[in-house]
Amino acid sequence: MSSTPARPSFGTVILAVSLPMFMVALDNLMVTNALTSIRADLGASVEDLQWITNAYILGFAGLLLAAAALGDRFGRKRVFVTGIAVFALTSVGGALSSSTEALVLFRALQGMSAAAVMPLSLTLLAMAVPAEKRGAAIGLWSGISGLAVALSPLIGGAITSGLDWQWIFWVNVPVAVVAVPLVLKAVSESRGAPVKLDLLGLVLACAGVVSLVWAIVNGHEKGWGSAPVVSAFAAAVVLLGAFIAWERKAAAPLLPLSFYRVRAFTLSNVVSLAVYFGMFGATFLIAQYLQTGLGHSAFVAGLWTLPWAVMPMFIAPQAGKLAAKVGAGRLMALGLAVSGVGLAWFALVVGVGISDWAFVGPFVLAGAGMGLVFAPTATVVMGAVPPQHMGKASGANTTVRELGGAFGIAVLASVFAAQGDFSGQQRFVDGLVPAVWIAVAVVFVGALFALAIPRPKAAPAPAAAPASPAPQVKQPADATA
Repeated sequence: MSSTPARPSFGTVILAVSLPMFMVALDNLMVTNALTSIRADLGASVEDLQWITNAYILGFAGLLLAAAALGDRFGRKRVFVTGIAVFALTSVGGALSSSTEALVLFRALQGMSAAAVMPLSLTLLAMAVPAEKRGAAIGLWSGISGLAVALSPLIGGAITSGLDWQWIFWVNVPVAVVAVPLVLKAVSESRGAPVKLDLLGLVLACAGVVSLVWAIVNGHEKGWGSAPVVSAFAAAVVLLGAFIAWERKAAAPLLPLSFYRVRAFTLSNVVSLAVYFGMFGATFLIAQYLQTGLGHSAFVAGLWTLPWAVMPMFIAPQAGKLAAKVGAGRLMALGLAVSGVGLAWFALVVGVGISDWAFVGPFVLAGAGMGLVFAPTATVVMGAVPPQHMGKASGANTTVRELGGAFGIAVLASVFAAQGDFSGQQRFVDGLVPAVWIAVAVVFVGALFALAIPRPKAAPAPAAAPASPAPQVKQPADATA
């Protein structure tokens, strides 16, 4: 009598796909905290530091759709494991870098490999768990992502202060050594439809997204009307326009445009754009306010932002479970509204000589709201398309989030620069407050879009249960434009 191998437990699967995602998210945020030490050690200029950050963003955003397509074609687990391994190898390169040029190169390669980790992590999870457990699984996945955000300022500050900035890269190696065999053992291989890879669409999408992200992240520094930025925006419009035109007639499109006829999918991406624009644009300035305006170290600033950072870790798993019961769109709208209230509260109380304790309440609300948004958004995006297209849907949504965060930082930094500067606490507050109010407005607009997300239509109960029921195929959340 033959016996089938034991299926990995629910928790083992979540750990296997979440550990690499945790590594990638933690590393990117820790590098931001280490920029001051990197500048002192390598003699980097402000422009060099920007490229250390932006090179990762460009590599990551540019290859998201490509990584999803490669996963569909060659196997998601295979591409996922390759991304983990390459991320670890390029981390070694970053740790050994003795010049800013070398570090920028390895940061770009890190971003490219991370593009194979982040979206495929969610896709593999969604494929590995039963549909009835998907919301809870995505909630746990989102909570672990929130844990990376929460711990990054503390771990990054501790490593940079107690060791050297190079250890921010070295710590990825043992994590990858554990993660790769865990994924190979616990996760089953999956693929999309067996079709030819859309190479032209891949090139057009990568070039268009890179041009757009480059223009966004450099708009504030070089000037929104400068020739390089305007040229990059123009190139993005032409390339992405050509991409859309090609996808309309491609036999096997990189990104099926039919996704955007599904109202739940389209509106969820709008919500992702709004929350990443508003929340991550605001946190970029608030983190600097705590260090530059109030004089805290990176480690102490991280401690004060913990109320914000840890809330998604606790809220997201519960939101994932509640999404199917109360409606994912309603949860997203509530979360955006709560986050908007938290940001507005911060904008009203921030000032010269204010106690750090005054920010705890606003930070708790802002973080709780984010926790209510992340898991339901991922659940809707993954449930709005057929299973064979989940990789492409995840890649598209991650690209939108990356664009939202980059655009939010660029726009709010421009608002800050127009109203204030770094010359003193009052001048910093003068620029910070109007920028945060812009974030509040964008977040509340996102809440209105979230309210328009339809709930999945329940299938009518059969009159009589058949003796041998056929397998049920889950339908998309909404099939109307």
